[in-house]
Amino acid sequence: MDIRQGNLVDQDMVDQLKPGMTKRQVELVMGTPQLTSPFEQNRWDYLTSTRRRHHDAEIKTLSLYFENDTLERIEGDWQPEAEDELLRASQELQKNVPEDNRRRVPGQSNG
Repeated sequence: MDIRQGNLVDQDMVDQLKPGMTKRQVELVMGTPQLTSPFEQNRWDYLTSTRRRHHDAEIKTLSLYFENDTLERIEGDWQPEAEDELLRASQELQKNVPEDNRRRVPGQSNG
């Protein structure tokens, strides 16, 4: 049985984060952060620990930085995957597939 502790963060949640979101919008997506500092109110830290039977615990962190109460940047083990970045990565991978191995779609040119 897996044991998860800390914030329950997954990739779908992180993918919803966009620069310019307010702290309240981020909180609705991510929940309240595991760690906040009275000295650094513009940084929220989320920690997730997962322990699987007979394995060491895996710890992932996510730090969100705000400026003027809006999300400025994301650091840590989780990063959002923008759709256009995924499309670009997919196109790059497709370039490495030999032409004769590409699936042909009727009415569409491959190239």
